[in-house]
Amino acid sequence: MTATERGRLLTKLGRLIEDRAESLAALEAKDTGKPMRLARGDIAALARYFEYYGGAADKMHGETIPFLDGYHVSTVWEPLGVTGHIIPWNYPAQMLGRTVAPALAVGNATVVKPAEDACLVPLKLGEFAAEAGFPEGVVNIVPGRGEEAGAALAAHHGIDFISFTGSPEVGTLVQTAAARNHIGCTLELGGKSPQVVFADADLDAAVNSVVNAIIQNAGQTCSAGSRALIQRNIWDKFVAELVARFGKLRAGSPEMDLDLGPVISAHQKKGIDGFISRATGAGVPCLARGQVADGVPPGGFYVPPAIFGPAPRDSEIAREEVFGPVLAALPFDDEADAIRLANGTDFGLVAGVWSGDGGRALRVAKKIRVGQVFVNGYGAGGGIELPFGGMKKSGHGREKGFEALYDLAALKTIVIKHG
Repeated sequence: MTATERGRLLTKLGRLIEDRAESLAALEAKDTGKPMRLARGDIAALARYFEYYGGAADKMHGETIPFLDGYHVSTVWEPLGVTGHIIPWNYPAQMLGRTVAPALAVGNATVVKPAEDACLVPLKLGEFAAEAGFPEGVVNIVPGRGEEAGAALAAHHGIDFISFTGSPEVGTLVQTAAARNHIGCTLELGGKSPQVVFADADLDAAVNSVVNAIIQNAGQTCSAGSRALIQRNIWDKFVAELVARFGKLRAGSPEMDLDLGPVISAHQKKGIDGFISRATGAGVPCLARGQVADGVPPGGFYVPPAIFGPAPRDSEIAREEVFGPVLAALPFDDEADAIRLANGTDFGLVAGVWSGDGGRALRVAKKIRVGQVFVNGYGAGGGIELPFGGMKKSGHGREKGFEALYDLAALKTIVIKHG
């Protein structure tokens, strides 16, 4: 297909998603447990991915390179062939659009292994792709367990690139499998993202952001703002505001559309409860917890949000990814201390910097080792246009934005000697 034709197909698929957005949002909420307003946002982002990359499909240009007399040299971008996509359960709709749309825009065929805990929207998207007119075999949705279907996909000799989002431990297995076949991979492996709040920040805005960034999707977000680093001279005031907000938070079922829903599974709840229990046992103060709303049927996988602090810098709760609605608050003294503390984990995905001093905000943003930094804000909706990815244990490669296209294509140099 020509790039123009591919772009039109992607755009058509995006419109089909928009036309059925409410039913898809209900499916996403039922599958993941997230509140309906979040599910609606996820479906809007899914449609936007196909719209964005539909427009980008015919704009990935090669170059003409000046060379020796008597030669014409040009570069062209070509599809890799077949790309594999192992997507997680926390954002199944968004993650499908984020990885598959750019792969299709370049001209690859795709094989998607959705998470066994949440695969309903990806399966529905397979139906929509057929309806939109994608050729048979271009969009393949293959459900199954990670240790079976995921492992088979990562190791298959017919795969030319693999994209994986999940834990660092499984990411190591995926990268090892890719290395055996000498193919590239993009890994997004989680984070322990800091929000750094200086005394000269807009504290009301910062409080709202710190709370929202840890309760979104019940904290089951790789880029969750799970560490609040607070300048010591505003510690008491800022923490008091956080405590007041946390005490009012309510978890409930998706249709209740409260602050957060249940976590994905009993296994996930057990893991989060373990972090909370160990932090409490180690003497880290639990400053406040939310509640499960009245009227919620018993037995659900609900985890009321919790804030711990001041958390010791070397404590598990301050360094390891909980992947739940648990915030670790830590004080810092000055700019150098803030940077040292922000960089004090193995992860490096996202950070937020809050300050009224533009110079300081830019200095700190440049020195924090993460793939994406927000200044006086945190998150940008789907952020489809914004390159995204990690450093250190958070993985490598970039998704979103135009940058995503380059990992999913091969650059070929053509040299013509014409005399």
